[in-house]
Amino acid sequence: MSIFPIVIVMLLYLSSIPIAFALIAAALAYFTFGDVGTPPDLILQKFITSASSVPLLAVPFFIMVGEIMNFSGISASLMKMADVLTGHMKGGLAQVNVVLSTLMGGISGSANADAAMQSKILVPEMEKRGYGRAFSTAITAASSSIAPVIPPGINLIIYALIAQVSVAKMFIGGYVPGVLMCVALMVTVSVIARKRGYQPTREKMSPPKDILKQMRESIWALLLPFGIIMGIRLGIFTPTEAGAIAVLFCTIIGVFVYKELKWHHLPIILKNTVLSTSSVVLIIVAASVFGQYLSWERIPYLLTKSMMQFSSSPWMMLMIINVFLFCLGMFLEGGAVLIIVAPLLVPVIKTMGIDPIHFGLVMIVNIMIGGITPPFGSMMFTTCAITSVTIGDFVKEVWPFIMALIAVLLVVTYMPSVVMFLPNVL
Repeated sequence: MSIFPIVIVMLLYLSSIPIAFALIAAALAYFTFGDVGTPPDLILQKFITSASSVPLLAVPFFIMVGEIMNFSGISASLMKMADVLTGHMKGGLAQVNVVLSTLMGGISGSANADAAMQSKILVPEMEKRGYGRAFSTAITAASSSIAPVIPPGINLIIYALIAQVSVAKMFIGGYVPGVLMCVALMVTVSVIARKRGYQPTREKMSPPKDILKQMRESIWALLLPFGIIMGIRLGIFTPTEAGAIAVLFCTIIGVFVYKELKWHHLPIILKNTVLSTSSVVLIIVAASVFGQYLSWERIPYLLTKSMMQFSSSPWMMLMIINVFLFCLGMFLEGGAVLIIVAPLLVPVIKTMGIDPIHFGLVMIVNIMIGGITPPFGSMMFTTCAITSVTIGDFVKEVWPFIMALIAVLLVVTYMPSVVMFLPNVL
Protein backbone atom coordinates (compact mmCIF):
# COMPACT_ATOMS: atom_id res chain seq x y z
CA MET A 1 0.00 0.00 0.00
CA SER A 2 2.92 2.37 0.62
CA ILE A 3 3.76 2.47 -3.11
CA PHE A 4 0.14 2.64 -4.24
CA PRO A 5 0.28 6.45 -4.84
CA ILE A 6 3.18 5.91 -7.26
CA VAL A 7 1.04 3.42 -9.17
CA ILE A 8 -1.80 5.96 -9.22
CA VAL A 9 0.51 8.62 -10.70
CA MET A 10 1.68 6.33 -13.47
CA LEU A 11 -1.83 5.12 -14.35
CA LEU A 12 -3.28 8.64 -14.42
CA TYR A 13 -0.38 10.04 -16.47
CA LEU A 14 -0.60 7.21 -19.01
CA SER A 15 -4.34 7.98 -19.20
CA SER A 16 -3.43 11.46 -20.52
CA ILE A 17 -4.11 13.22 -17.20
CA PRO A 18 -1.65 16.16 -16.80
CA ILE A 19 1.22 15.24 -14.51
CA ALA A 20 0.39 17.99 -11.98
CA PHE A 21 -3.14 16.67 -11.44
CA ALA A 22 -1.87 13.08 -11.33
CA LEU A 23 0.58 13.98 -8.54
CA ILE A 24 -2.05 15.93 -6.57
CA ALA A 25 -4.63 13.15 -6.89
CA ALA A 26 -2.16 10.50 -5.71
CA ALA A 27 -1.02 12.60 -2.74
CA LEU A 28 -4.58 13.45 -1.69
CA ALA A 29 -5.62 9.80 -2.00
CA TYR A 30 -2.77 8.80 0.32
CA PHE A 31 -3.39 11.44 2.97
CA THR A 32 -7.18 10.95 2.82
CA PHE A 33 -7.36 7.15 2.90
CA GLY A 34 -3.86 5.89 3.74
CA ASP A 35 -2.57 8.23 6.44
CA VAL A 36 -5.76 9.35 8.21
CA GLY A 37 -3.76 10.72 11.16
CA THR A 38 -2.43 13.76 9.26
CA PRO A 39 -4.74 16.81 9.46
CA PRO A 40 -5.87 18.03 6.02
CA ASP A 41 -4.78 21.56 7.01
CA LEU A 42 -1.11 20.49 6.88
CA ILE A 43 -1.49 19.27 3.30
CA LEU A 44 -3.15 22.52 2.25
CA GLN A 45 -0.37 24.47 3.96
CA LYS A 46 2.16 22.50 1.94
CA PHE A 47 0.44 23.64 -1.26
CA ILE A 48 0.80 27.29 -0.21
CA THR A 49 4.35 27.14 1.18
CA SER A 50 5.65 25.28 -1.88
CA ALA A 51 4.69 28.22 -4.09
CA SER A 52 6.19 30.75 -1.64
CA SER A 53 9.78 30.06 -2.67
CA VAL A 54 11.87 33.08 -3.69
CA PRO A 55 14.15 31.07 -6.06
CA LEU A 56 10.98 29.92 -7.83
CA LEU A 57 10.48 33.50 -9.06
CA ALA A 58 13.37 32.92 -11.47
CA VAL A 59 11.12 30.62 -13.53
CA PRO A 60 8.59 33.24 -14.79
CA PHE A 61 11.36 35.77 -15.38
CA PHE A 62 13.40 33.49 -17.63
CA ILE A 63 10.27 32.26 -19.42
CA MET A 64 9.45 35.91 -20.13
CA VAL A 65 12.98 36.48 -21.46
CA GLY A 66 12.40 33.78 -24.08
CA GLU A 67 9.09 35.37 -25.10
CA ILE A 68 10.63 38.84 -25.41
CA MET A 69 13.43 37.47 -27.58
CA ASN A 70 11.00 36.31 -30.23
CA PHE A 71 9.62 39.84 -30.69
CA SER A 72 12.69 41.97 -29.97
CA GLY A 73 14.97 40.96 -32.86
CA ILE A 74 17.44 39.20 -30.56
CA SER A 75 16.64 35.78 -32.04
CA ALA A 76 17.17 37.10 -35.59
CA SER A 77 20.47 38.67 -34.57
CA LEU A 78 21.68 35.40 -33.05
CA MET A 79 20.69 33.51 -36.22
CA LYS A 80 22.84 35.86 -38.34
CA MET A 81 25.73 35.32 -35.93
CA ALA A 82 25.35 31.54 -36.19
CA ASP A 83 25.27 31.76 -39.99
CA VAL A 84 28.49 33.82 -40.09
CA LEU A 85 30.26 31.26 -37.88
CA THR A 86 29.06 27.99 -39.46
CA GLY A 87 27.40 28.79 -42.81
CA HIS A 88 30.51 27.68 -44.72
CA MET A 89 30.43 24.13 -43.29
CA LYS A 90 28.91 21.10 -44.99
CA GLY A 91 25.21 21.17 -44.23
CA GLY A 92 25.55 24.89 -43.49
CA LEU A 93 21.96 25.68 -42.55
CA ALA A 94 21.70 22.56 -40.37
CA GLN A 95 24.91 23.68 -38.61
CA VAL A 96 23.33 27.10 -38.12
CA ASN A 97 20.35 25.32 -36.57
CA VAL A 98 22.58 23.66 -33.94
CA VAL A 99 24.63 26.76 -33.11
CA LEU A 100 21.50 28.92 -32.87
CA SER A 101 20.00 26.53 -30.30
CA THR A 102 23.21 26.77 -28.28
CA LEU A 103 23.15 30.57 -28.36
CA MET A 104 19.41 30.67 -27.65
CA GLY A 105 19.84 28.29 -24.71
CA GLY A 106 22.01 30.86 -22.96
CA ILE A 107 19.07 33.26 -22.98
CA SER A 108 15.72 31.47 -23.15
CA GLY A 109 16.56 28.09 -21.56
CA SER A 110 13.42 26.43 -22.92
CA ALA A 111 13.60 23.43 -25.27
CA ASN A 112 10.03 23.65 -26.54
CA ALA A 113 10.24 27.43 -27.12
CA ASP A 114 13.45 26.93 -29.11
CA ALA A 115 11.98 23.99 -31.05
CA ALA A 116 8.83 25.95 -31.94
CA MET A 117 10.74 29.06 -33.04
CA GLN A 118 13.19 27.20 -35.27
CA SER A 119 10.45 25.00 -36.74
CA LYS A 120 8.70 28.16 -37.93
CA ILE A 121 11.79 30.08 -39.09
CA LEU A 122 14.55 27.64 -40.11
CA VAL A 123 12.74 24.50 -41.32
CA PRO A 124 10.99 26.26 -44.27
CA GLU A 125 14.29 27.88 -45.22
CA MET A 126 16.09 24.53 -45.05
CA GLU A 127 13.47 23.00 -47.35
CA LYS A 128 14.10 25.76 -49.91
CA ARG A 129 17.82 24.90 -49.80
CA GLY A 130 17.19 21.23 -50.62
CA TYR A 131 17.14 19.68 -47.15
CA GLY A 132 14.48 17.03 -46.53
CA ARG A 133 11.63 18.21 -44.30
CA ALA A 134 11.97 15.20 -42.00
CA PHE A 135 15.73 15.75 -41.64
CA SER A 136 15.19 19.46 -40.96
CA THR A 137 12.59 18.63 -38.32
CA ALA A 138 14.84 16.01 -36.70
CA ILE A 139 17.85 18.31 -36.36
CA THR A 140 15.60 21.10 -35.05
CA ALA A 141 14.22 18.83 -32.32
CA ALA A 142 17.66 17.38 -31.51
CA SER A 143 19.35 20.79 -31.28
CA SER A 144 16.58 22.15 -29.05
CA SER A 145 17.67 19.61 -26.42
CA ILE A 146 20.73 21.83 -25.82
CA ALA A 147 18.70 24.85 -24.68
CA PRO A 148 17.71 23.64 -21.16
CA VAL A 149 21.28 22.45 -20.45
CA ILE A 150 22.90 25.82 -21.18
CA PRO A 151 22.08 28.27 -18.35
CA PRO A 152 19.61 29.68 -17.48
CA GLY A 153 17.68 26.48 -18.32
CA ILE A 154 14.43 26.10 -16.38
CA ASN A 155 15.24 22.46 -15.57
CA LEU A 156 18.48 23.57 -13.91
CA ILE A 157 16.46 25.75 -11.54
CA ILE A 158 13.85 23.05 -10.84
CA TYR A 159 16.51 20.42 -10.07
CA ALA A 160 18.36 22.85 -7.77
CA LEU A 161 15.14 23.43 -5.83
CA ILE A 162 14.38 19.68 -5.57
CA ALA A 163 17.93 18.63 -4.63
CA GLN A 164 18.53 21.74 -2.48
CA VAL A 165 21.77 22.64 -4.25
CA SER A 166 23.14 25.96 -5.49
CA VAL A 167 21.33 27.37 -8.54
CA ALA A 168 24.51 29.28 -9.46
CA LYS A 169 26.57 26.06 -9.49
CA MET A 170 23.96 24.31 -11.62
CA PHE A 171 24.07 27.24 -14.06
CA ILE A 172 27.86 27.24 -14.29
CA GLY A 173 27.99 23.44 -14.57
CA GLY A 174 25.65 23.43 -17.58
CA TYR A 175 28.12 25.01 -19.99
CA VAL A 176 30.42 22.02 -20.59
CA PRO A 177 27.62 19.46 -21.26
CA GLY A 178 25.84 22.00 -23.47
CA VAL A 179 28.93 22.68 -25.59
CA LEU A 180 29.64 18.92 -25.86
CA MET A 181 26.08 18.36 -27.13
CA CYS A 182 26.56 21.14 -29.68
CA VAL A 183 29.85 19.69 -30.97
CA ALA A 184 28.43 16.14 -31.16
CA LEU A 185 25.41 17.27 -33.21
CA MET A 186 27.58 19.41 -35.53
CA VAL A 187 29.85 16.43 -36.25
CA THR A 188 26.81 14.24 -36.96
CA VAL A 189 25.33 16.87 -39.28
CA SER A 190 28.65 17.11 -41.16
CA VAL A 191 28.79 13.33 -41.72
CA ILE A 192 25.18 13.19 -42.97
CA ALA A 193 25.63 16.30 -45.15
CA ARG A 194 28.66 14.78 -46.91
CA LYS A 195 26.71 11.61 -47.70
CA ARG A 196 23.65 13.45 -48.99
CA GLY A 197 25.38 16.40 -50.62
CA TYR A 198 23.80 19.13 -48.46
CA GLN A 199 25.58 22.33 -49.47
CA PRO A 200 26.80 25.16 -47.23
CA THR A 201 25.02 28.53 -47.25
CA ARG A 202 28.32 30.36 -47.86
CA GLU A 203 30.96 29.50 -50.46
CA LYS A 204 33.84 29.98 -48.02
CA MET A 205 34.52 30.79 -44.40
CA SER A 206 33.51 34.33 -43.43
CA PRO A 207 36.52 36.67 -43.18
CA PRO A 208 37.39 38.01 -39.71
CA LYS A 209 36.08 41.42 -40.79
CA ASP A 210 32.55 40.04 -41.39
CA ILE A 211 32.64 38.02 -38.17
CA LEU A 212 33.63 41.07 -36.14
CA LYS A 213 30.98 43.19 -37.85
CA GLN A 214 28.22 40.69 -37.04
CA MET A 215 29.60 40.25 -33.53
CA ARG A 216 29.23 43.98 -32.96
CA GLU A 217 25.59 43.78 -34.06
CA SER A 218 24.91 40.71 -31.90
CA ILE A 219 27.06 41.70 -28.92
CA TRP A 220 24.09 42.66 -26.74
CA ALA A 221 22.50 39.24 -27.13
CA LEU A 222 25.82 37.44 -26.69
CA LEU A 223 26.69 39.32 -23.50
CA LEU A 224 23.48 38.38 -21.69
CA PRO A 225 24.44 34.80 -20.59
CA PHE A 226 27.92 35.98 -19.56
CA GLY A 227 26.42 38.87 -17.60
CA ILE A 228 23.98 36.56 -15.79
CA ILE A 229 26.70 34.14 -14.68
CA MET A 230 29.22 36.82 -13.65
CA GLY A 231 26.58 38.85 -11.82
CA ILE A 232 25.55 35.81 -9.79
CA ARG A 233 29.16 34.78 -9.20
CA LEU A 234 30.27 38.24 -8.03
CA GLY A 235 27.28 38.56 -5.73
CA ILE A 236 25.77 41.51 -7.60
CA PHE A 237 22.41 39.76 -7.78
CA THR A 238 20.77 36.44 -6.94
CA PRO A 239 19.54 33.98 -9.63
CA THR A 240 16.02 35.32 -9.08
CA GLU A 241 17.14 38.93 -9.50
CA ALA A 242 19.15 37.84 -12.55
CA GLY A 243 15.90 36.80 -14.23
CA ALA A 244 14.34 40.22 -13.59
CA ILE A 245 17.45 42.00 -14.86
CA ALA A 246 17.47 39.79 -17.98
CA VAL A 247 13.85 40.79 -18.71
CA LEU A 248 14.74 44.49 -18.34
CA PHE A 249 17.89 44.09 -20.46
CA CYS A 250 16.08 42.28 -23.31
CA THR A 251 13.29 44.86 -23.25
CA ILE A 252 15.76 47.78 -23.52
CA ILE A 253 17.65 46.05 -26.35
CA GLY A 254 14.42 45.24 -28.21
CA VAL A 255 13.07 48.81 -27.91
CA PHE A 256 16.15 51.01 -28.27
CA VAL A 257 18.81 48.91 -30.10
CA TYR A 258 17.00 46.57 -32.52
CA LYS A 259 13.81 48.70 -32.39
CA GLU A 260 11.51 45.73 -33.11
CA LEU A 261 9.75 45.39 -29.74
CA LYS A 262 6.46 47.31 -29.80
CA TRP A 263 3.69 48.03 -27.30
CA HIS A 264 1.23 45.71 -29.07
CA HIS A 265 3.59 42.77 -28.37
CA LEU A 266 3.18 43.22 -24.59
CA PRO A 267 -0.22 41.45 -24.17
CA ILE A 268 1.02 38.44 -26.17
CA ILE A 269 4.25 38.23 -24.13
CA LEU A 270 2.39 38.47 -20.82
CA LYS A 271 -0.24 35.92 -21.86
CA ASN A 272 2.35 33.34 -23.01
CA THR A 273 4.45 33.93 -19.89
CA VAL A 274 1.48 33.42 -17.54
CA LEU A 275 0.35 30.26 -19.33
CA SER A 276 3.85 28.70 -19.31
CA THR A 277 4.60 29.76 -15.73
CA SER A 278 1.31 28.49 -14.33
CA SER A 279 1.85 25.01 -15.72
CA VAL A 280 5.46 24.83 -14.44
CA VAL A 281 4.65 26.15 -10.95
CA LEU A 282 1.60 23.91 -10.60
CA ILE A 283 3.81 20.90 -11.35
CA ILE A 284 6.39 22.02 -8.76
CA VAL A 285 3.72 22.54 -6.08
CA ALA A 286 2.14 19.17 -6.86
CA ALA A 287 5.56 17.50 -6.71
CA SER A 288 6.24 19.10 -3.33
CA VAL A 289 3.04 17.64 -1.86
CA PHE A 290 3.85 14.28 -3.47
CA GLY A 291 7.32 14.54 -1.91
CA GLN A 292 5.63 14.84 1.50
CA TYR A 293 4.12 11.40 0.96
CA LEU A 294 7.49 9.99 -0.15
CA SER A 295 9.17 11.31 3.01
CA TRP A 296 6.30 10.08 5.20
CA GLU A 297 6.63 6.53 3.87
CA ARG A 298 10.47 6.71 3.79
CA ILE A 299 10.44 5.68 0.13
CA PRO A 300 13.81 7.36 -0.69
CA TYR A 301 15.46 5.62 2.27
CA LEU A 302 14.05 2.21 1.32
CA LEU A 303 15.05 2.73 -2.33
CA THR A 304 18.56 3.75 -1.29
CA LYS A 305 18.88 0.65 0.90
CA SER A 306 17.70 -1.72 -1.81
CA MET A 307 19.86 -0.16 -4.53
CA MET A 308 22.94 -0.25 -2.26
CA GLN A 309 22.38 -3.99 -1.84
CA PHE A 310 22.12 -4.40 -5.60
CA SER A 311 25.41 -2.61 -6.30
CA SER A 312 27.90 -0.70 -4.16
CA SER A 313 29.82 0.75 -7.14
CA PRO A 314 28.97 4.40 -7.93
CA TRP A 315 29.85 3.88 -11.62
CA MET A 316 27.60 0.83 -11.96
CA MET A 317 24.85 2.68 -10.12
CA LEU A 318 25.11 5.60 -12.56
CA MET A 319 24.82 3.18 -15.48
CA ILE A 320 21.71 1.55 -13.96
CA ILE A 321 20.14 4.97 -13.28
CA ASN A 322 20.94 6.16 -16.82
CA VAL A 323 19.28 3.11 -18.39
CA PHE A 324 16.31 3.53 -16.05
CA LEU A 325 15.93 7.24 -16.90
CA PHE A 326 16.34 6.64 -20.65
CA CYS A 327 13.64 3.95 -20.65
CA LEU A 328 11.38 6.13 -18.50
CA GLY A 329 11.97 9.08 -20.86
CA MET A 330 10.63 7.01 -23.77
CA PHE A 331 7.22 6.89 -22.09
CA LEU A 332 7.04 9.96 -19.84
CA GLU A 333 7.64 13.64 -20.60
CA GLY A 334 11.10 14.82 -19.44
CA GLY A 335 9.84 17.39 -16.95
CA ALA A 336 7.59 14.78 -15.36
CA VAL A 337 10.54 12.39 -15.01
CA LEU A 338 12.61 15.10 -13.32
CA ILE A 339 9.84 16.02 -10.89
CA ILE A 340 8.92 12.42 -9.95
CA VAL A 341 12.31 10.71 -9.93
CA ALA A 342 14.77 13.35 -8.63
CA PRO A 343 13.44 13.26 -5.02
CA LEU A 344 13.86 9.47 -5.08
CA LEU A 345 17.35 9.31 -6.60
CA VAL A 346 19.13 12.27 -4.98
CA PRO A 347 19.34 10.52 -1.54
CA VAL A 348 20.71 7.40 -3.28
CA ILE A 349 23.53 9.20 -5.09
CA LYS A 350 24.45 11.27 -2.00
CA THR A 351 24.81 8.06 0.02
CA MET A 352 27.15 6.68 -2.66
CA GLY A 353 29.33 9.81 -2.63
CA ILE A 354 28.24 11.15 -6.05
CA ASP A 355 28.18 14.94 -6.32
CA PRO A 356 24.51 16.07 -6.61
CA ILE A 357 25.53 18.87 -9.03
CA HIS A 358 27.20 16.31 -11.32
CA PHE A 359 24.21 13.96 -11.02
CA GLY A 360 21.79 16.79 -11.81
CA LEU A 361 23.59 17.51 -15.08
CA VAL A 362 23.61 13.78 -15.95
CA MET A 363 19.89 13.61 -15.25
CA ILE A 364 18.99 16.72 -17.26
CA VAL A 365 21.04 15.63 -20.31
CA ASN A 366 19.35 12.22 -20.10
CA ILE A 367 15.80 13.58 -19.95
CA MET A 368 16.56 15.99 -22.81
CA ILE A 369 17.40 12.96 -24.97
CA GLY A 370 14.02 11.57 -23.90
CA GLY A 371 12.42 14.73 -25.31
CA ILE A 372 13.30 13.65 -28.87
CA THR A 373 12.73 9.92 -28.35
CA PRO A 374 9.46 8.17 -29.30
CA PRO A 375 6.80 7.56 -28.24
CA PHE A 376 6.28 10.60 -25.95
CA GLY A 377 9.11 13.06 -26.69
CA SER A 378 7.76 16.60 -26.16
CA MET A 379 10.13 18.32 -28.66
CA MET A 380 9.34 15.55 -31.16
CA PHE A 381 5.62 16.37 -30.92
CA THR A 382 6.24 20.14 -31.01
CA THR A 383 8.35 20.09 -34.17
CA CYS A 384 6.29 17.46 -36.01
CA ALA A 385 3.05 19.34 -35.29
CA ILE A 386 4.44 22.59 -36.72
CA THR A 387 6.19 21.10 -39.77
CA SER A 388 3.53 18.43 -40.52
CA VAL A 389 6.08 15.60 -40.53
CA THR A 390 4.86 12.12 -39.52
CA ILE A 391 6.34 10.52 -36.42
CA GLY A 392 7.57 7.59 -38.55
CA ASP A 393 9.57 9.84 -40.90
CA PHE A 394 10.90 11.80 -37.93
CA VAL A 395 12.14 8.65 -36.18
CA LYS A 396 14.04 7.51 -39.31
CA GLU A 397 16.00 10.77 -39.35
CA VAL A 398 16.52 11.41 -35.64
CA TRP A 399 18.36 8.20 -34.61
CA PRO A 400 21.88 9.39 -35.58
CA PHE A 401 21.37 12.47 -33.42
CA ILE A 402 20.09 10.38 -30.50
CA MET A 403 23.20 8.19 -30.70
CA ALA A 404 25.46 11.28 -30.74
CA LEU A 405 23.73 12.65 -27.64
CA ILE A 406 23.99 9.28 -25.87
CA ALA A 407 27.76 9.42 -26.46
CA VAL A 408 27.79 12.86 -24.78
CA LEU A 409 25.71 11.45 -21.91
CA LEU A 410 28.36 8.77 -21.30
CA VAL A 411 31.10 11.42 -21.23
CA VAL A 412 29.10 13.57 -18.81
CA THR A 413 28.40 10.51 -16.62
CA TYR A 414 31.88 9.00 -16.45
CA MET A 415 34.13 12.05 -16.71
CA PRO A 416 32.92 14.16 -13.76
CA SER A 417 36.19 16.13 -13.63
CA VAL A 418 35.41 17.53 -17.10
CA VAL A 419 31.83 18.42 -16.21
CA MET A 420 32.65 19.83 -12.77
CA PHE A 421 35.70 21.82 -13.91
CA LEU A 422 33.94 25.20 -14.03
CA PRO A 423 31.92 24.82 -10.81
CA ASN A 424 35.07 23.69 -8.94
CA VAL A 425 37.19 26.54 -10.34
CA LEU A 426 34.61 29.22 -9.65
